[in-house]
Amino acid sequence: MNAITYKGYAARIEFDGEDEIFVGRIAGIPDVIGFHADTVSGLKEAFHEAVDDYLDTCEKLGRSPHKPYSGKVMFRIDPDVHARAAKAAELSGKSLNEWAGEVLAKAAER
Repeated sequence: MNAITYKGYAARIEFDGEDEIFVGRIAGIPDVIGFHADTVSGLKEAFHEAVDDYLDTCEKLGRSPHKPYSGKVMFRIDPDVHARAAKAAELSGKSLNEWAGEVLAKAAER
């Protein structure tokens, strides 16, 4: 996985072969916050600086920084899938929320 984390924020990392630099962008928030460096250690430092700068700027502006994710997910699925998932959760002795959280966590690790 091409990602790093700091203070609860995660960033996707890509390599720009033309400029021979690593480029990152903080994920999961509407503000566009990018950073770059030509070494891995420099990239980590730039990422930490970007997050700290974002948090400082939000404080100076008197606004709350966007949090990456709340943990609340709402989505619609086919009723048959819903029924099968509820049954699978019940058979495993878990609530649908617990079961779905585990399934999504496993899928997100891939």
